[in-house]
Amino acid sequence: MKQTFKVAGFLALTGLIASCKSEQKLADYQVIPLPQEIAVLQNNPFILGGDVKIIYPEGNEKMHKNALFLAEYLKKATGKDFAIETGTEGKNAIVLQLGLQSENPEAYQLKVGSEGITIAAPSEAGVFYGIQTLRKSIPVAVGAQISLPAAEINDYPRFGYRGVHFDVARHFFTVDEVKSFIDMMTLHNMNRMHWHLTEDQGWRLEIKKYPKLTEIGSKRTETVIGRNSGKYDGIPYGGFYTQEQAKEIVEYAAQRYVTVIPEIDLPGHMQAALAAYPHLGCTGGPYEVWREWGVSDNVLCAGNDSTLTFIDDILTEVMEIFPSSYIHIGGDECPKTQWEKCPKCQARIKSLGLKSDDKHSKEERLQSVIINHAEKFLNEHGRQIIGWDEILEGGLAPNATVMSWRGEAGGIEAAKQKHDVLMTPNTYLYFDYYQTKDVDNEPLAIGGYLPLERVYSYEPMPASLTPEEQKYIVGVQANHWTEYMPTFAQVQYMALPRWAALSEIQWTMPAKKNYQDFLKRLPRLIELYNAEGYNYAKHVFDVTAEFNPNPVDGTLDVKLSTLDGAPIHYTLDGTEPTASSPVCDSILKIKENGTLQAVAIRSAGNSRIVSEKVVFSKSSMKSIVANQPINKQYEFNGAPTLVDGLKGNGNYKTGRWIAFYKNDMDVTIDMQQPTEIASVEISTCVEKGDWVFDARGLSIEISEDGKNFTKVASEDYPAMTAADRNGIYNHKLTFAPVKARYVKVVALSEQSIPDWHGGMGKPGFLFVDEITVN
Repeated sequence: MKQTFKVAGFLALTGLIASCKSEQKLADYQVIPLPQEIAVLQNNPFILGGDVKIIYPEGNEKMHKNALFLAEYLKKATGKDFAIETGTEGKNAIVLQLGLQSENPEAYQLKVGSEGITIAAPSEAGVFYGIQTLRKSIPVAVGAQISLPAAEINDYPRFGYRGVHFDVARHFFTVDEVKSFIDMMTLHNMNRMHWHLTEDQGWRLEIKKYPKLTEIGSKRTETVIGRNSGKYDGIPYGGFYTQEQAKEIVEYAAQRYVTVIPEIDLPGHMQAALAAYPHLGCTGGPYEVWREWGVSDNVLCAGNDSTLTFIDDILTEVMEIFPSSYIHIGGDECPKTQWEKCPKCQARIKSLGLKSDDKHSKEERLQSVIINHAEKFLNEHGRQIIGWDEILEGGLAPNATVMSWRGEAGGIEAAKQKHDVLMTPNTYLYFDYYQTKDVDNEPLAIGGYLPLERVYSYEPMPASLTPEEQKYIVGVQANHWTEYMPTFAQVQYMALPRWAALSEIQWTMPAKKNYQDFLKRLPRLIELYNAEGYNYAKHVFDVTAEFNPNPVDGTLDVKLSTLDGAPIHYTLDGTEPTASSPVCDSILKIKENGTLQAVAIRSAGNSRIVSEKVVFSKSSMKSIVANQPINKQYEFNGAPTLVDGLKGNGNYKTGRWIAFYKNDMDVTIDMQQPTEIASVEISTCVEKGDWVFDARGLSIEISEDGKNFTKVASEDYPAMTAADRNGIYNHKLTFAPVKARYVKVVALSEQSIPDWHGGMGKPGFLFVDEITVN
């Protein structure tokens, strides 16, 4: 991981260097997440001196804890110790009080006057969020006097469930690291930690009735290197939480108004449990704690009565540890291959009279039986289940809350069925995805591409739902799967500052959201990341490059910008830019082959270099139209992406590839004048595990009028096999030179995924990048 910015550099960059002099620093209420109402008044400010007291109601232990938190935050920012007293009012004081009238228990009112500050709320949690706003308003300036402008802030969260998910099963994290994760949550006004405790690769929670779950199931002999390379590190790996440690974490979270929701993923993702108790599997084993990533075919045997007993016993002990009303039971990615062959599972299907139909297989209906059993058991004990959106398959359990991760479709369907929904779509909120297109200079990640701006753009209320149906969207969550996050520093790097964007989705009303305004407010929050020692990603300070093909001028128009307006120096010949290189102060118009490199020059240190190779062909920067739909989910900049002179890498989610689904790629390029051509080449990106397949054919047609076309070349390609590699494929057709004004390029998509694939019979995605015509 390249770390070109030093902490001190960032403090200088944001103009927030801690002062050792007794100078005055001004508070700023433009915090993240942005409050619903901020009114700055014309009255005299309040000076936060060392003699200011913190006052809380006598006899209220939660409010006493709030006061201690506030004193701790203020000391970190100012270096001063603040006295804490009981009472209901006071001058030169910060008064914490209950009694605010609001329908939302997490609402608060923050008033700043010349004689003091009052934070009032209907509940202790509301006061805590008012404290967080005050904390984020105050600059980190040890030794300085802090001046707080007179103001009144009235605030409340948009969603009651504001969550983040923490996978500790693929990689294990210490109790102190989990506590630090919770501290990060409080800074971002989050209140639900979804704790993913069990996996094929490790069982992380002590269950006293089943001691082998941790004696055997918490340890794998070694771990695969990279993305299932077939090579292993040879290092034993393990770790688990005792029940007392889990309770300690639950209490730590509760003091900070965070509810811990445990997940025991069933009936799939259970190979670690099967390694400990092989009789629970369809084959009887032997099994090993899985050493690689992905989804194992070895799942709990649904035809085995002891499986149901095991589930009940596990959930009983889980409920004793976790007071959360929600218990997450997973239900995702459960392969049915073993059930299809297992006599006991087939006998259970027969005895229950389960049948396949157009919607669900009999094995999917068997999974629904397992999920319904777990739900009934938890409901009888006053708890509710959450499951991933696969629990819709086979019929939804009566009282289930659905966590929609495969896009929004599952959440939309569940809301229409009047079930509560938590939105966590991988297309916006999977924080194991890359944050930049420059993946070569990033730590290894699972793939994907989710920059800060895309995260911020997410709106969790689908427009396809009626206002009544939208009421079932009760929360928003981002997920952190840790296959490629072996250290807690890496978890922080993948979370921050994307959590800042997430927090505004969760808290702030959409009408108040504005990405450019958000970027202006971000440096103050980053100051707190520095103060807390968090390892955050710094891409937001890099040069941002926007590329737009210009058919009128025949140029690639490039707009370069930075968060803070730092001067941007560039070269077009591939050499590294320096302070003596030209400054980009307007739109760059590139009209020939070259490599653009750009860097922001700052006294605190230079940004990382943005580098893009531009290759022109006869089709580059020409007008192009799509004759068949581009898939909306992966439309990005649309058809012009295919002729912008920029090549995509092996990550199909970077915006350099556009997708076609359930139809072919069919585009027409206007060459603007009759042009001699003799070849056409396209690139496709393949990721078979994500249902992304190569083209099944390519054809080229030409026309003089754009209406009547003649085919000049075509070629068919075979269906992909399981052994075919993922990555980039190039397809080129050459033909006798012809003159054409219009060129139609058709690439056939995979309409029926082969039988060897889990998506067999269904259409595949076709991702295409540059069309090169010469």
